[in-house]
Amino acid sequence: MIHLKAAQIIGVSFLTAALFSLTACQSTHAQGQAPGMPVSIVEVRPQTVPIYGEYAGQTFGRDMVEVRARVDGYVESRTFEAGTDVKAGQVLYTLDQGPYAAAVQKAKADLEQSMANLDFAKNQVALAQAQANLLQAKANLLKAQQDVDRLQPLVSQDAATQQDLDNALAALDANKANVTALTANVDQTRLQTRTNADLAAAQVESSRALLKAAELNLGYATIAAPVAGRIGDSIVQVGGLVSRGAGQPLTTIVPLDPIWVRFNISDTEYLDYMNSPERQQNHVLPVKLYLADGSEFPYTGEIRNNVNQLDTRTGTLEIDCTFPNPKHVLLPGQFARVRVLKQHAKDVLVVPQRAVRETQSMQSVFTVGSDNKVQVRNIVTGDRVGDDWIVTQGLKPGDRVVVEGVQKIGPGSPVQPSPYRPASASGKPPQG
Repeated sequence: MIHLKAAQIIGVSFLTAALFSLTACQSTHAQGQAPGMPVSIVEVRPQTVPIYGEYAGQTFGRDMVEVRARVDGYVESRTFEAGTDVKAGQVLYTLDQGPYAAAVQKAKADLEQSMANLDFAKNQVALAQAQANLLQAKANLLKAQQDVDRLQPLVSQDAATQQDLDNALAALDANKANVTALTANVDQTRLQTRTNADLAAAQVESSRALLKAAELNLGYATIAAPVAGRIGDSIVQVGGLVSRGAGQPLTTIVPLDPIWVRFNISDTEYLDYMNSPERQQNHVLPVKLYLADGSEFPYTGEIRNNVNQLDTRTGTLEIDCTFPNPKHVLLPGQFARVRVLKQHAKDVLVVPQRAVRETQSMQSVFTVGSDNKVQVRNIVTGDRVGDDWIVTQGLKPGDRVVVEGVQKIGPGSPVQPSPYRPASASGKPPQG
């Protein structure tokens, strides 16, 4: 019985060892045939891509307007709230109009008086009287001459006395002198009448100018927005006194549509910009704007102008551009990132940024050979294009580059490659 039990134990041991050996062999065989790590790859092909320059920019209001009073007066009403949008011509302040309305009434009365004086001067009453007196004097002269002509033959015939003739001659001389004097008076009166008419006409024009000035001052008592835009706070409240000579404006208005954005570029970039084919063809390059939260501003801007010289301290040139801002989302003073199209790079190889590894100032990617095993390629990158890098050295057309699964593989690792499918664009600019 003892020998039988010992034989049974030895048999079980051999069977267990055989099963363990078979399992180990099967496991080893399975490991040799195990599939590689799944990875996502892109096959690089020559393509034409746009190259953008990215710069730090800041928004500003180019045509900010200071609202000032043109006349003195107390504020009777204020019709706006600080930080709201106002339209051009919208009433902002109303001043006390009483003094200016009275000045208009006085100016109107003065104008009417001046016009009456002009009418009187044009009627030439004094000249008509002088001319009538001259006519009367000429009639008297004619009668005196007739008396002399009648008495002279009578005196020669002793039919009339010499005394009568002498009196007639004296009267004739007196009438001649009177006609001469009245003729001069007519000429002088005519000149005076013309002068008076000119003075009256000038007075009418002066009165009209004074009325116009009074009406303007009355109109200035109502202060309206000169432009449309976002209005600031008011330094004078209702009941306060405003003066046209005040050092500070009543408030300010900043036009927000379009909004201006300024950024700086180097002198080399400026020369590249001036000589770029895109600028030669389009004259105005499109500009994209990315806000502080990383979101893309939905409207495309245009470069408008630049300052006339470089900043010698920084060696940069300020560029100004405009963006449509119909919803007034952008305000002056905001910081943003500006993207400007520089050129189109032709026949270049591009790989996603996430596929590039950087170690000790070296860049490399994993590629998959025809045997589906991983290889390491050192590369040199150029410009960044969105979420991709342009590769200038290290790759050739047709190379398959690993994009996803890089962390789980190494040189010589077998892999199961599948096409890389990038996620949908987020609308944010590339980071880094």
